Amino acid sequence: MASEPLIFELASAGRSGVRPPLPQFDAVNVSDVIGQGQLRSELDLPEVSEIDVMRHFLRLSQLNHSIDTAIYPLGSCTMKYNPKINEVTARLTGFLDPHPYQPDPFVQGLLALVYDLEQLLADIAGFASVTTQPSAGSQGEMTGLLCIQKWLDKQGRRRHKVLVPDSAHGTNPATAKMTGLEVVNLGTGQDGNIDLCELEAKLDNDVAALMLTLPTTLGLFEQRIIEVTERVHAVGGQVYGDGANMNAMLGRVRPGDLGIDVMHLNLHKTFTTPHGGGGPGAGALCVQSHLAQFLPGPRVVKRDGGFVLDSPGPDSVGRVHSHLGNIGNLVRAYTYIRSLGPDGLREIANDAVLNANYLRVRLAPYFDLPYDRMCMHEVVLSGNRQRSQGVRTIDIAKRLIDYGVHPPTVYFPLIVEEALMIEPTETESIESLDGFANAMIAVANEAASDPEVLHSAPQNAPVRRLDEVSANRSPDVNWAPPIK
Repeated sequence: MASEPLIFELASAGRSGVRPPLPQFDAVNVSDVIGQGQLRSELDLPEVSEIDVMRHFLRLSQLNHSIDTAIYPLGSCTMKYNPKINEVTARLTGFLDPHPYQPDPFVQGLLALVYDLEQLLADIAGFASVTTQPSAGSQGEMTGLLCIQKWLDKQGRRRHKVLVPDSAHGTNPATAKMTGLEVVNLGTGQDGNIDLCELEAKLDNDVAALMLTLPTTLGLFEQRIIEVTERVHAVGGQVYGDGANMNAMLGRVRPGDLGIDVMHLNLHKTFTTPHGGGGPGAGALCVQSHLAQFLPGPRVVKRDGGFVLDSPGPDSVGRVHSHLGNIGNLVRAYTYIRSLGPDGLREIANDAVLNANYLRVRLAPYFDLPYDRMCMHEVVLSGNRQRSQGVRTIDIAKRLIDYGVHPPTVYFPLIVEEALMIEPTETESIESLDGFANAMIAVANEAASDPEVLHSAPQNAPVRRLDEVSANRSPDVNWAPPIK
């Protein structure tokens, strides 16, 4: 397949798009306004017509995989379908157009939505207070650890360690380091749960918190979660829950009822706000009552029959996002929750778990299953069997592209050799799941009968296999015009 030309390569001297009439201004010396040193004489912009631009970028979009095209089975990243009604509400004038500094009386509907959303999330997850200010799950993690540190400092109990299971999201140890804490690794037992003996050995009076992902990146529920949280609390520590995988528990489990003190919710993972492409995200942070005073501000509160932005108190960790956060995503999440109601939210968890286990059962005969038990939102397989046939997991992923299937997450979690991490989400139909499973099975059969076809994959994609190491270390993202 021929590669798509660059927009610069489509250019022709003197060609232009539509030029709307410009308003008449008094003559101004531009250099007097912006400074002579800031003037550019040659911008080297492509000279193309409007139809050239439209066709070029439409063709590029058709080369990309998207959730509107087919299943996107990335484990952990959770690329799920975004209902279009969310886009309609997010574009309503009252949510789209307000100026960030408009006085509170003129944005009552917007403040009411943020207030109601925080109450809904608190009830869904089982916590006393929520802030929707963090702009991503990772920033929610950072904010949560800062709240824990403030709480400890207020009691004169400064601590320096955070325990992080090796089945947690990679952002967990990174966030702990960002907040100046020492990361202590916890191992996973043969059953996929936290190793309780190792936990007991590493719990001491210098442990500020345990950060765990629930369900874990192995796609498993921590079966001894109550015992885990009780042991951490017994030494005066707090339990931080990574709630990125909350779609597996909606309406069935409230993490706050399990002894978890702080938890962020990735609205883009559980509540269908857009994900990928660099954001914007939303990582609402939930806390128990003893940590509420430390949340960032300002907070939306009810006062005198209306809603106002209340300044942060003296114990607050301070502002972590300008204004109210990523409002568009908050509107989308609110729409999703309200459109489904309690029964619909519970159905999300039922379908997410059912879909993942359907793939687990269908694919187990063809791939190794490191933890052979009921999974939650995702299933983690291993390509060890294929490696013995001379095929690596990366070969499997590349070959799936030839079948028109987006590969799952590979080589993560790190504790599973040749990992294939698959999350179908709750939005996929049985036909979609079977299409993916059939492609996986076909590739597994090819690995046994003709491994070379996998080594040379993909063969039918716009580009062949790339040198990913060089692409990461020495990216070339600039276009330079040919030397004349």
